[in-house]
Amino acid sequence: MDFSALPKVELHLHLDCSLSFDVVQQLNSKISREEYRSRFVAPDKCRDLADYIRRSENAVSLMQDEESLRLVVGDLFNQLEADNIIYVEIRFAPLLHIQEDLTAEQVVNTVNEAVEEQVETTGIEGGIILCTLRHYSEEQSMRTVQLVEEFADSSRVVGFDIAADEAGFPIDEHVSAFEYANAKGLNCTAHAGEACGAESVWETLEQFKPSRIGHGVRSVEDPELMEYLNEHDIHLEVCPTSNVQTNVFETIEDHSINTLSNNGISLSVNTDTRTISDVTLDSEYQLLEQVFDWDKERFLDANLEAIDHAFTNEPTKEKLRRTICEAYLNN
Repeated sequence: MDFSALPKVELHLHLDCSLSFDVVQQLNSKISREEYRSRFVAPDKCRDLADYIRRSENAVSLMQDEESLRLVVGDLFNQLEADNIIYVEIRFAPLLHIQEDLTAEQVVNTVNEAVEEQVETTGIEGGIILCTLRHYSEEQSMRTVQLVEEFADSSRVVGFDIAADEAGFPIDEHVSAFEYANAKGLNCTAHAGEACGAESVWETLEQFKPSRIGHGVRSVEDPELMEYLNEHDIHLEVCPTSNVQTNVFETIEDHSINTLSNNGISLSVNTDTRTISDVTLDSEYQLLEQVFDWDKERFLDANLEAIDHAFTNEPTKEKLRRTICEAYLNN
């Protein structure tokens, strides 16, 4: 089936992992297409999550001033338009972009202004999630969550996340930041159940108390956890191709998304990293149709679950639901 004409919602998308060749050329004209493929795009199989993530370092090095940040945001919205995305939540770690002259506030403000401009230009609704990283200190995590609080009421910033090498670093340094976020009523999601098993999802839920989990695909290893996810309506942001590349699953046929869906777990389909994984949401839909025989009804459900759990207001959700339902039920 051709999914390209259907509107889509994407909740799990990393800004610094989604630079097209065109924008990389604008930022550094010396990078050839061959070099771009080798440095920015991952192979079908990486050694592990840490190996996969290293590709983002090349993009981050190009995103250290206001103009480059604006260009990257504009480039991403061009990709989203081509993919028929109608709502997106874009995540990034602002402290990665202060290596030169920018302050963390300037980084967030610049990305926010660029997203606001693109929302007005394209009509794609969207928000920004600020990430702390697993290898960050407690102070860096607190700095990041305070940026979420600072910008939450007057910008596109909608939530807080923790990302990076799940297997390499414990959660200890980040508990206080999530406690702060929850005390302030900030929206939280958290990467878990990707490089580590179901125990990492339990730990994340107990210590961070997020309403969503980034990935969470190894939750199937624990039936008790599956029951908990259902009972507490915890939403999983699933990224199929990425999970195969990072060796969470050997092949796409081994992926747990179908089992999760069949067990009634709230989930959405996402790209994770459009460049590193070299995918679009359209191609992910086609993959799930081909491998698991997913039809429009499954994708309708996934999009409606994404809308229900999106970090946005109810009027926006109602508008998105109408658009999605009209398209999926009438085409």
